[in-house]
Amino acid sequence: MLAVAEINYIRHEVNKKGTSYSEVAKKMDIDSRTVKKYADLEDFSPQAKVKQDRPSPVMGPVKHIVDEWLLEDFKKKRKFRRTAKRIWEQLKEDFDFEGSDRTVRSYVSSRKKELLNESSQVSLPLEARPGTAQVDFGEAPFKYQGEEMVLPYLVLSFPYSNSFYFQVFPSQNRECFLEGLKRIFHYINRVPKTIRFDNLSPAVKKVLPNGERQLTEEFQNFVLHYGFECEFCNPNSGNEKGHVEAMVKYVRNNFLLPSLPVLDLDKLNMEFWSKAEKDRNRKHYEKETLIAQLFKEDMEHCLLLPSKEYQCVRYETVKADKYGYIKVEKNIYSTSPRFALSKVLVRITYNKVDSLTDEHQLVVSHSRLYGQYRKSMKWQPYLNLMAKRPLALKYTSFYEQMPTEWQTYFHSCTATEKPEALKLLSTVLKEHDFTRITEALAIASERGHPSVESIKQVFYQLINGRGHRADIQPKFSLPDMPQAERGLNHYDQLLKAVELN
Repeated sequence: MLAVAEINYIRHEVNKKGTSYSEVAKKMDIDSRTVKKYADLEDFSPQAKVKQDRPSPVMGPVKHIVDEWLLEDFKKKRKFRRTAKRIWEQLKEDFDFEGSDRTVRSYVSSRKKELLNESSQVSLPLEARPGTAQVDFGEAPFKYQGEEMVLPYLVLSFPYSNSFYFQVFPSQNRECFLEGLKRIFHYINRVPKTIRFDNLSPAVKKVLPNGERQLTEEFQNFVLHYGFECEFCNPNSGNEKGHVEAMVKYVRNNFLLPSLPVLDLDKLNMEFWSKAEKDRNRKHYEKETLIAQLFKEDMEHCLLLPSKEYQCVRYETVKADKYGYIKVEKNIYSTSPRFALSKVLVRITYNKVDSLTDEHQLVVSHSRLYGQYRKSMKWQPYLNLMAKRPLALKYTSFYEQMPTEWQTYFHSCTATEKPEALKLLSTVLKEHDFTRITEALAIASERGHPSVESIKQVFYQLINGRGHRADIQPKFSLPDMPQAERGLNHYDQLLKAVELN
């Protein structure tokens, strides 16, 4: 390229003096085409340099091979990928490559940057709009019955206001995922317009080649019910939901460490609502405005709740074994002897596993078990069967679970009383626990070993409000009555009175 002074001379001679291109070219000892170029040039704006694709006789024949190896390695963990040195050695071994290791290292470095943009690793500056949210799970340690355990927690964050809500669950399964979202929606009485997700298995069944997602049926129904729009990150691109990932760490560090004791998970989650709201009484890290004020703007742009609450349940039909037990996700639940070797309709939520009749009537409800190879036994549906074999009572876990009063009572029951008592418990425990029936047993036992019928009568008096009543206190005072005495002295006094008369 010519110097600025030379270009000015050409434009002055040609455009102002009218000198021909060839004459100027002779004076400057340059090509006349160069003179014409600068004399006629109309745009001197800066232009980006075009990268020249120089021929590479050494690397050229093997570039496509190296590219294939790089793409293949990107599907593996970083520690399992080939180094540039190993690629150079493999080229020499398999293809008689004669280039240097430096040539290969240079190509591998530049090609990696082109293939996966590894040079910058910079997150896209996504615009945070009011009423939009991001969702992700995190994990934190908790103390349950003296033991350390790790539980997941679901975080829904609002990038515009830098606010969030979170709830702890026993698992990251589909029911917990949907229950967490629904719980937050109904607490804030709003639904975010758009929610960005990772490719979570509870939501995404399959990532299609064209970038679309095949959603799970339950999640698709959930989205249709609440009417929000879904956005999904590209695979292995967690930075596209960087706000919620930062909030997952913030929640853990500020609210869940050190390990919190867990007695009742639902009660613990109730405390987290107010903790998340108190956290908004600080300024936004960029906008110099209270997060609480920005959160109001978020809510103004959110959708209204639908008229009905979504039921986060799924139904399965499973076959019971000869004892009436069913298996749900490698855990065992009892149903009823009448379902032995039959199919059972099961309703599953994040915390319940319910056995139903064909008419959807509840047979028995269990707290959902998490983990594997655990068992939950509810004896009430089995008590009528046990009444036919009362001698087996002492060898069941039901006997050990009974209050001591009932163990003592059954120990003193006759052979005919045991079946009747078991039938009574079968009826009572359908809708009540052992509390009132044990109280009835204690009252009926005040005069010795009670009959089953007397226990039953006292129980129904208690539940209908006709149990023990306080003594009636008179509204006026009664005179003291003389103390009555036994014996013949009364007759002696009477005879003396007659003789005096």
